[in-house]
Amino acid sequence: MSNSQDTTEGDASVAAVAASLREGTLSAAALVEGAISLHSQHGEAFQAYKMFDADGATAAARKADECLASGNPGPLCGVPISVKDLYGVDGMPTFAGSVRQLPADRWSHDAWLVRRLREAGAVIVGKTHTVEFAYGGVGINPHWDTPWNPWDAEVARIPGGSSCGAGGSLWEGSALLALGSDTGGSIRIPAAYTGVVGHKATQGRWPTTGVSQLSSTFDTVGALTRTVEDAIYFFGTVDPAWSDPIALMNTLSTQSINGLRLALPGCGIWDDCQQDISAVLHKALSELVAAGSVQSDVDGTLINEAHDHYMNGGIGKAECHAFLSDALPEWLDILHPTVGRRLQDPLPLDGDAYRCAIEKQREMATASSELFANADLLVLPTNIITAPPIEGLSEDLGRYGTINATTLRPTCPINLLGLCAVSMPVGLDNAGMPVGLQLIGRGGQDEALLGAALAIERVLGTGAGRMGTPPLLKGRLKA
Repeated sequence: MSNSQDTTEGDASVAAVAASLREGTLSAAALVEGAISLHSQHGEAFQAYKMFDADGATAAARKADECLASGNPGPLCGVPISVKDLYGVDGMPTFAGSVRQLPADRWSHDAWLVRRLREAGAVIVGKTHTVEFAYGGVGINPHWDTPWNPWDAEVARIPGGSSCGAGGSLWEGSALLALGSDTGGSIRIPAAYTGVVGHKATQGRWPTTGVSQLSSTFDTVGALTRTVEDAIYFFGTVDPAWSDPIALMNTLSTQSINGLRLALPGCGIWDDCQQDISAVLHKALSELVAAGSVQSDVDGTLINEAHDHYMNGGIGKAECHAFLSDALPEWLDILHPTVGRRLQDPLPLDGDAYRCAIEKQREMATASSELFANADLLVLPTNIITAPPIEGLSEDLGRYGTINATTLRPTCPINLLGLCAVSMPVGLDNAGMPVGLQLIGRGGQDEALLGAALAIERVLGTGAGRMGTPPLLKGRLKA
């Protein structure tokens, strides 16, 4: 197996790969060739991509090698990334999970985050599948292929949504970073169900310009990564306050687990968490306490209330429907029922009910600081059930609705309260499916959250170290 294939399969961090590229011990052409080769081997099984652009990636890799030779490359020069098909990308169609392509004049140009990555030298290998207009946490899309969750080689299980192809692109090895978006959990949910890391940045930290909108109140952009360390490298590359991932990594590496205060909110999320999943999470927490962290309980009533308001207050539905009505009115009639039926009867944006819902959301977000009175981070599950089978979900809308609500439950309160969060894999449940630990920080304190998450990862180990290789990939490697 070539060095490029070893690298793209996850043996090296993004920082190490970038260093090898700068030092000349690895070429962008070889790295991207390895990514393309891995997609050729595994792409049909994983079904992560809506479109894979091998020719475009090869051409971009050649340019990256020229830039590397010039001696002034960006921090991601030559590194392959995947992009959720909700983002505009120069020269690529955007479907946003719909059956029809969105108008090219608006959605075939680089979104803000894509542009930041291009400026850093990243190579875009393709666009990954998304739930239609990102409106769902299950991860299925009846219009197109639904990505296969790699942790069950026999039964097609949900990959989590709405960034449903992102995690698969990382395990496939065709991308080292995967762009996603998070409105109610759409980065953290697929990260948890596919066993990778997902960081939901504070809302408003980065512009959502060039990304098909779901909710102007809750939308955030970001990435799924293989490790917390990779998440920090990504953050330090794209965030305008840093633009230097090594400086950020050096700053955050000083965070110690000793004395880190972790609070478990007493709320319905923990109450309804599947027993075997809860056991995996508490085992990880006991390891952290043994390493020096301090664990406590906190009243989680506000989290329960935030969940109820997110699911029933109507903000996201109102804003998504208004966006489609204004920008893509013809699309309302062609939405699949898994999305279309849930968008019916929205609140008008100029009505009192919507204004009251927004006012209540802001009051709750302000009150969220009380949760951190004696804590550095809050801790919740990211997934409270084993990833269920996909079969029949698109036809049984009642079952789909129940599972969708369950996937959103642990994550959507965090969006409503304006907090930031990281999901990291900490083990497998009794069915052999990944379990995500959700670490939650104060709004605006993404660096502190990532530093604590890195300290935790250094105690617990990476997801790959704790879980091993997904059966879908393992079987194909043996073959």
